[in-house]
Amino acid sequence: MTSVRVDRPGDDAVGDGAAGTTSEEGYERGLGSRQVQMIAIGGAIGVGLFMKAGANIAKAGPSIILMYALAGVVIFFIMRALGELLLYRPVTGSFSEYAREFLGPFFGFVTGWTYWLMWVVTGMAELTAAAIYIHFWFPSIPQWVSALVFLVVLFGVNLISVKIFGEVEFWFSMVKVTAIIGMIVIGLGVLTLGFSDAGDTASVSNLWSHGGIFPNGIGDSLMTLQGVMFAYIAVELVGVTAGESENPEKTLPKAINTLPWRILIFYVGALLVLLAVVKWTEFSADESPFVHAFSVIGIPFAAGIVNFVVLTAALSSCNSGMYSTGRMLRDLASNGEAPKAFGKLNARKTPAIGITLSVALMGVGVVLNYLVPEKAFGYVTSVATAAGIWSWAMILVSHIRYRGAVRAGRLRASSFPAPGGAVFSWVALIFLLFVTCLVAYDKDARISLYVGAVWAVCLAVGWAVLKNRDPRAADAAPEPERLAQ
Repeated sequence: MTSVRVDRPGDDAVGDGAAGTTSEEGYERGLGSRQVQMIAIGGAIGVGLFMKAGANIAKAGPSIILMYALAGVVIFFIMRALGELLLYRPVTGSFSEYAREFLGPFFGFVTGWTYWLMWVVTGMAELTAAAIYIHFWFPSIPQWVSALVFLVVLFGVNLISVKIFGEVEFWFSMVKVTAIIGMIVIGLGVLTLGFSDAGDTASVSNLWSHGGIFPNGIGDSLMTLQGVMFAYIAVELVGVTAGESENPEKTLPKAINTLPWRILIFYVGALLVLLAVVKWTEFSADESPFVHAFSVIGIPFAAGIVNFVVLTAALSSCNSGMYSTGRMLRDLASNGEAPKAFGKLNARKTPAIGITLSVALMGVGVVLNYLVPEKAFGYVTSVATAAGIWSWAMILVSHIRYRGAVRAGRLRASSFPAPGGAVFSWVALIFLLFVTCLVAYDKDARISLYVGAVWAVCLAVGWAVLKNRDPRAADAAPEPERLAQ
């Protein structure tokens, strides 16, 4: 099994805050605290909020705020479980590595490839969203052309070096954070001072005056949870950065512990202000709620600015997807579960071959934008959500197994224990099962389960080929648990 030691201040390999050093996995530790923090923040602000929130608001009304808050609590449980595992053993292929260690090689194989699929499909979704946003300024440009241009540009960024990726992601996230805070401030100004065209109708009472908090019933509100969960895909990306962070023992806990504040401000806070300024009945699935809100306020140039912000959100997520897919393929290759070529690093210490394959498959999103531009986003987001749920579930199950080993004295305790131990991990698992049932019930999202069935067959065939090629590797037990020191 591939593992990486934790570099501590004073080690020859890396010092506190040192840059340009190399991890045991061969990666350059080029992501500083500033970049890791912004990657964590940016991971909580994506197209699921800027784009899909419009459809969720139209379906659930003001109760969508409660749905984002509920899902946010569960996501925090998942991230604290991941944080405990990361400080026990930080490794770039964290999800598949922990599944491999605590559940066995097969689960590591499935989790690694499924997380890779999630980001490939998410990349398709983000390319689709970015192409839609370009239509705001250039309606004559076909969606597929815009998607292709963005795909090529971000591919180049990811091939250069992890430092360039980190810097690009830092500024993408900075734009998103600054813009949302600005939108909240302007919205509060409309509510309190009554300026702009929306001043006469803006009121906190909009949160309950148009059919109540659950205008379409609790059932319709709960059905939005699958879309809400897609909005949180990428928060776990901070775990993938572990092998390339300068000081994971310091930066990772800080990034995870600030997650509740990010959810409270960027999701709950932003939606509270939006739905108070503009009544929920005016939002639709065809337009970003943020762009619509600023149009209603009567600041035309602000709508263009917001459109630019949501464009950066889409590109940011796609950028992160290219980053994570290359690393996950390399982890799989290092365990003999993917072609050896994916395990190679180029001169800049990036897994160029794995990134190239992933980008080529993301190009399917360009084809979808050509064939079914009006349905492309919905199709790919439902598939990405299903794959994300599996990855989160594996984090939780691995955490439960790890806590059991700690209690039995077979493993050392992590320096960043999750509150509530394994109890909250069980709660989160039950919630994810509930969301999966919602996906099965929704005829539009059900396509993800069909795709999942096909994917399961592909994985079963792949595992059978792997066992036939190297039975000892495939049947190997999980890595012996490290005794407490």
